[in-house]
Amino acid sequence: MSVVEKRSVTIRGHRTSYSLEKPFYDDLVAIAAQRKLTLAALVAEVDETRPRDTNLSSALRLYVLQWVKRGPI
Repeated sequence: MSVVEKRSVTIRGHRTSYSLEKPFYDDLVAIAAQRKLTLAALVAEVDETRPRDTNLSSALRLYVLQWVKRGPI
């Protein structure tokens, strides 16, 4: 089982953090590279489109899951 790691990011000038297991983080980094985005830009994109009642960590996990299941979102 993978340990959850907390990471910090700045989104639109606001510092925030998210917690992901290493496999989700690794896939997120790979998706950002495939889309030719920085990791911060991809996290900001997910943050902008997530429902406000969903936390960022959960939204990132769901984004990775959807990407893996269906391809690019």
